[in-house]
Amino acid sequence: MPRPHLTVSALALVGLLPTAPGLAAPAPPATPATAAVLRPGAPGAGDPYFPDMGNGGYDVSSYDIALAWNPATKAIAATTTIKAVATQGLSRFNLDLKGLVVQSVRVGGASAAYSRSGAQELVITPPKGIAKGASFTVAVTYKGVPKAINDPTLGRSGWVATADGAVALNQPFGAATYFPVNDTPRDKATYIHRITVPTGYQVIANGEPTAPMTSGGNTTYVWKMTSPMASELSSVAIGRYTVTTGTVAGTSIRSISAIAKSIDRTGAGARLNTATGAVVNWQRNRFGAYPFASTGGLVAPIGVGYALEVQGRPVYDQGSPTVSTGLLAHELAHQWFGNSVTPKQWKDIWLNEGFATYAEWLYDEAHGGPTAQQQFTAHYNSTSWTGKVADPGRDHIYDGLVYTRGALTLHALRNRIGTATFDKLLRTWAATYRGRNVTTADFIATAERVSGKNLDAFFQDWLYESGKPSLRSAQ
Repeated sequence: MPRPHLTVSALALVGLLPTAPGLAAPAPPATPATAAVLRPGAPGAGDPYFPDMGNGGYDVSSYDIALAWNPATKAIAATTTIKAVATQGLSRFNLDLKGLVVQSVRVGGASAAYSRSGAQELVITPPKGIAKGASFTVAVTYKGVPKAINDPTLGRSGWVATADGAVALNQPFGAATYFPVNDTPRDKATYIHRITVPTGYQVIANGEPTAPMTSGGNTTYVWKMTSPMASELSSVAIGRYTVTTGTVAGTSIRSISAIAKSIDRTGAGARLNTATGAVVNWQRNRFGAYPFASTGGLVAPIGVGYALEVQGRPVYDQGSPTVSTGLLAHELAHQWFGNSVTPKQWKDIWLNEGFATYAEWLYDEAHGGPTAQQQFTAHYNSTSWTGKVADPGRDHIYDGLVYTRGALTLHALRNRIGTATFDKLLRTWAATYRGRNVTTADFIATAERVSGKNLDAFFQDWLYESGKPSLRSAQ
């Protein structure tokens, strides 16, 4: 059962959620028998690029984020309820949470001890150990003013304040700025956002909305994402938006577009839905079934300088309501490549960005633009070939190496195995790993299985060597 809905009267905006007393009493010492099977969960998920991100010892199945936002103070008051399964016997475990004041933690309905460690570790000791394989629920109540992350090489992410609200853009590590989370792409879960704001503001989040509920001058919006989603792809936007709904032509796929009222123009939402639907329909024919229940987009002047493939509904940071076709093709392709099929580790991000960049080339090729071969030739002769595509390094996950050389690799593979086989490969890849996590090795194995060719030397040359690969390997 989902968590009971927080009424507006229970929230009453900042200070709305009750303040719990101090820390719960420490858990009693484990018995020798218990100690033999219980141990702390790891404080990281093992990603070499971001060793502090994520945690070990459990797998999350769902997040229920009930949050009230105060426009006067920019503060939030929230309770996030997490359902998870222990993958080991747990004496304690961690969640990621940056800043914010924790007021109480409950595990299985009972008060739990907690402490903070480092920049983002919330360390939770339940009143009794959790056995391997056991399901458990964690409820964290907290408050404060969320702060964006400004990384010197990867840019701004997390809870970003805007002129009339906020937008959460969580790639690669921003989710923990507004809710406690196992912040690793490897731990996908379903999400419910229950966001309360003063009436007159709108809230857009992942998934499908239910009817807003208004009481006492406040409105609560509920959005549910029922497909598995990595935390980096979760998002919530609060502000003054014009929201337009519809369906993708010829399908039952819902389309929901939100445009900031400060840049809205008459009919802009309908035009964005139509343009989005046209791209989605073309991509469905090329990549296979659209992986989610709805599509659309959010356009607003956020100030981060990029668009982001938020699951189901990309966010476009711009001052015009019209999104270019190339950008639509890129971000919407991510719904297949990156969102539905998600790398386990950040070193394999070319499986996101190389695929989305190549999707732009394919879309151009099919709609009167330059062919993919023309794009390949131009970039092959001008691209910097320093670095490894399949392991670019922490500070280079958004470099052109990942995007452009990733796309070049896919076109070279298309030349190597033939267009018909390549198209089959894309559809097989998207269908086989739908809703799952992958590695580059998984893609290589799939490419070899679909093509019937040994491609080890090809991928070694194009993905794992620094330097310009020979065109002979693509023949």
